[in-house]
Amino acid sequence: MNARGAIFATVAISTFFFAPVAFAQSLSDISSNLSSNGGPPPITLSLSSQYPAPYSSVTLTTNSTTLNLANATLAVSVNGAKVYVGNVQPVAITTGAPGTSTTINATVTSQGESYAASVTITPGDVSLVEEPVASAPPLYLGKPLVPISGEVRLVAMTGFRTASGVPIDPSTLSYTWTQDGSTLEDVSGIGKSVIIVDSPLQYRSSSISVVVEAQDGTEVGADSVSLAPQDPTVRIYADDPLLGILFDHALSSSFAITGTEASFYAAPYSFSIANEAPTIAWFLNGSGAGSENSITLRPTGGGAGNGSLSVSASENANYESATADLSLSFGSNANTNLFGL
Repeated sequence: MNARGAIFATVAISTFFFAPVAFAQSLSDISSNLSSNGGPPPITLSLSSQYPAPYSSVTLTTNSTTLNLANATLAVSVNGAKVYVGNVQPVAITTGAPGTSTTINATVTSQGESYAASVTITPGDVSLVEEPVASAPPLYLGKPLVPISGEVRLVAMTGFRTASGVPIDPSTLSYTWTQDGSTLEDVSGIGKSVIIVDSPLQYRSSSISVVVEAQDGTEVGADSVSLAPQDPTVRIYADDPLLGILFDHALSSSFAITGTEASFYAAPYSFSIANEAPTIAWFLNGSGAGSENSITLRPTGGGAGNGSLSVSASENANYESATADLSLSFGSNANTNLFGL
């Protein structure tokens, strides 16, 4: 699928984006822990999450291919403070603030010999935000779904900090974007925090990930989202002369016109707007009644009656369409007509 960079205004949504795990040992540790034939050290450490969040709990696991860990003891310290001593087992560790390093030291004692290893975690605060390039009403507080045959804008929002707590400018960070395992080289690079990708084919999904790295290598992290296209919809809302469009409640089955007139508004959701905006068509009792988003109906005569109102939204470039229907009742006497204006 194609992807291209873009710069737009965006809404920040806060999630976490984390620095990678860095393993470290002193030269004396490495030389003493190597096997006699120069093989790997007797113990290695792994974490339950490669990119832990700030103030989150991660599980430290000690592994060995040469030692009998069932007959060994484990001591774990975090930034010099001992947090666990006992049998070798997974140990929960809490990370620190964004940009601050948490150094974990683990020592395994087996048959009178001690073997040490360490791991350092430096979490950073980041979010990967998806913004479908799709239709939604003005000032809509939510966001549309991923459109069929459309596009999605993705923004990597970072909160990296130095060890002293100073924010790192996002434009100085390096962004490497990947889609379904393939690197998007054309849109990756320093400061490239925004990309636009094509929507997946209908009934399929696509995974987008980003790896963000500070230029000095002090912080690295990654986040990913899964995109799946959804069918578009159109909703009918009452348009009150005093309160405006009542977006808190979509009309789904019936509506009683109790006054001299009633206005309605059609809102198309999740139509692709990469090529053109969706068009609107109203139908009153099966006949065309307008092509604007709003329509006003005025019953005439002195009786009661029923009618039907429907609206269709379509986007011709991608052959997308959706409809909504509404049953109407009006008046208090018989033999009345209903006209849409």
